Amino acid sequence: MRHIKKVAVLGSGIMGSGIACHLANVGMDVLLLDIVPRDLDESARNNPSQRNRIVNEALKKAIASKPAPLYKKSNASRIKTGNLEDNFESIASCDWIIEVVIERLDIKKEIFTKVDQYRAAGSIVSSNTSGIPIHLMTEGRTDDFKKHFCGTHFFNPPRYLELLEIIPTDHTDPALVDFLMTFGTNILGKSTVRCKDTPAFIANRVGVYAMSRIYQIADDLDLTIGEIDKLTGPALARPKTGTFRLGDLVGHDTAAKVTKGIMKNCPNDEQAQKLELPAYFQYLLDHEYYGNKSGQGFYKKTDEKDDKGKRIILSLNLKSLEYEKPAKSSLASLSLAKQIDGDKQRIRKLFDHEDQGGQLIRMSLSSLFAYVSKRIPEITDQIHGIDTAVKAGFAWSYGPFEYWDIIGVEKGVEAAEQGGDAVAPWVTEMVKKGHDSFYKIEDGVRSFYDLNTGEYQIVPGSEDHIHLDNFRGSKPVFQNDEVILHDIGDQVLCLEFTSKMNAIGEGILTGVNKALDIAEEGDWRGLVIGNHAKNFTVGANLMMIGMLAFQQEYDQLNLAVKLFQDTTMRCRYSTIPVVAATQGYVFGGGCELIMHCDSAQCAAESYIGLVEVGVGLLPGGGGTKEFALRISDSFFEGDVKMPTLIEYFKTIAMAQVSTSAPMAYDYGYLNAKDEVIIYKDDVISSAKEKVLQLAETYVAPSARTDIHVMGRSGLAALYAAISSLHLGRYASDHDVFIAKKVAWVLCGGDLTSESKVSEQYLLDIEREAFLSLCGEQKTLERIQHMLETNKPLRN
Repeated sequence: MRHIKKVAVLGSGIMGSGIACHLANVGMDVLLLDIVPRDLDESARNNPSQRNRIVNEALKKAIASKPAPLYKKSNASRIKTGNLEDNFESIASCDWIIEVVIERLDIKKEIFTKVDQYRAAGSIVSSNTSGIPIHLMTEGRTDDFKKHFCGTHFFNPPRYLELLEIIPTDHTDPALVDFLMTFGTNILGKSTVRCKDTPAFIANRVGVYAMSRIYQIADDLDLTIGEIDKLTGPALARPKTGTFRLGDLVGHDTAAKVTKGIMKNCPNDEQAQKLELPAYFQYLLDHEYYGNKSGQGFYKKTDEKDDKGKRIILSLNLKSLEYEKPAKSSLASLSLAKQIDGDKQRIRKLFDHEDQGGQLIRMSLSSLFAYVSKRIPEITDQIHGIDTAVKAGFAWSYGPFEYWDIIGVEKGVEAAEQGGDAVAPWVTEMVKKGHDSFYKIEDGVRSFYDLNTGEYQIVPGSEDHIHLDNFRGSKPVFQNDEVILHDIGDQVLCLEFTSKMNAIGEGILTGVNKALDIAEEGDWRGLVIGNHAKNFTVGANLMMIGMLAFQQEYDQLNLAVKLFQDTTMRCRYSTIPVVAATQGYVFGGGCELIMHCDSAQCAAESYIGLVEVGVGLLPGGGGTKEFALRISDSFFEGDVKMPTLIEYFKTIAMAQVSTSAPMAYDYGYLNAKDEVIIYKDDVISSAKEKVLQLAETYVAPSARTDIHVMGRSGLAALYAAISSLHLGRYASDHDVFIAKKVAWVLCGGDLTSESKVSEQYLLDIEREAFLSLCGEQKTLERIQHMLETNKPLRN
């Protein structure tokens, strides 16, 4: 059976170093090589550190960059560096050699000549090219090389963007392609898509067309670039970068090169041939305003601040070609979009709107519909390949064919034809057969329309992953305004949060308790708490807490905090296993919730933290108590204890957030009962499997009464640490006040000696401390500032 443990990455630029870091993230041993500097003098030519200067500096720069390419900085120890002269022979010990050098075919072929010479027979070789035809790189290579060679196109940044395109040639062993498709998903955590060896492959071919078409349409409409970015960004369930900000991020020279390359190399692509770079785009190229990398593009930062203290960013007027301050929009379609929370309803309303915003959406989407219909089977054989590639490569919530389903197939065909873009004949045939959607869901399984057979086929891999959207057609087991309880099969329930930003309020807490009632009283094996939103949860509903605190409704606050504590403790002591499945933000109350579950199955890109100190509070839903318990459990015979206490204390007092699930172990948010899931779409499936595994022999744990707390001796140590932070001006007076409350709970209060206490004792003093902080004016100021600006206040 093939396996990959050691990988050589040839080229240490932004992509090479990023790929090396992500390979290290998933446990690979990496050999990162680059050229020897050409400017070495005689004395430096035999100095290994000088000969490896380029690769070492590139890796150092990558590790220091943000967002961080490594899950944990310690993962860098898996990367060894060298150069392409002294260390090339070392690729013989590598299972996979990936080339990431400059986009020049002659240089790549030169590299592959040496690779062919030194690689071990059967080792995988690939190129990360974004556009050079893969088959051209194999000219003159051995049969074994050709058999084990293909394109592996990562998107930048490799850790965060989910797409990996696999591009085989006619010589590539099909078994290798199958292996890489599975490896890319299960090991690298990518949405892995098989592409044909065509210009720009799938994602860039479609994404660049979509961007260029919007540029073209914008030239004919009287819209600002800010309005267009909002319409083609969040309003369409896409990233905030929209179109023009994305262009600035990508680089306009790069985008122009890709667009011209598609037009040149795809003479039969009639819609691409109709693309013309607008005058305003040429203006940017002529003045070398390439976007972020040149300091300005469609947008231009200034040093000027507005009345809220925010830096003013100017935007290019597409008609006058002058930079202007952003003005408030009166566009009716944009106003409407802000009022509709549901993505699909909002998209349909925008498509039908008659103002210029609606025209933009209608023209751009209908052109896209026609375009992707004609790319099959040119760039891929099935529709799901295009949808997966575009969603993963550009972080869209929906792929082109999924947008088309939202609008309606026949309506999309009509709109495309009205815009002068005919759809492919197979779509018309599909409609004639009575099919009104590209996808359908039956019995919780998603199928796609296979244009080769004219029938629906199960989307490959979908059987292995649970997606809650596939259960929308079934009646929920329970539902309120903030949760939906799904039956996900095998006598397992899944509780999905549906509140705004999944903030935890009364509806969610009631829902968790109701789900536990149903599971415990019925014939259920366990409960998963998970969802597919961008973020698992941003934490407790701060608006609710703020309102009660401002109105001094302390009895109501006490009941609310007690309900939260009781709910997390019920997760801990339920008679059935409870497993959380997370991704994105797992803040505050969300972190407290998962710490009390039997296990948390966390996507690697889970950002976990107890952040309450930032709003002048402490974790009041059992989080501070749980840290006291975990401190106690980490003590051992002969332990001096104080260093452990201080480390856990700092995590809460400094509101530390892990920038990955692996890092959350270092902060104590995750422990041995939890697992990191590399592929995000696997988390609910993994959580279900964990429930079933635990259910086999599950016995509910007993309430803890043996928690070792340090009392006054611990308080003295923590107060001294707090005083040092204050003297060094790292903490304000109010920071000190909050930190002492945290210390009080962690140490069990003013106990004269080290003692054993119960969880309930700690919960009571935790709740008391939380309520006392709610009465502090400076805490109220922090809460108000966060609600108004979404930023913490240091006062």
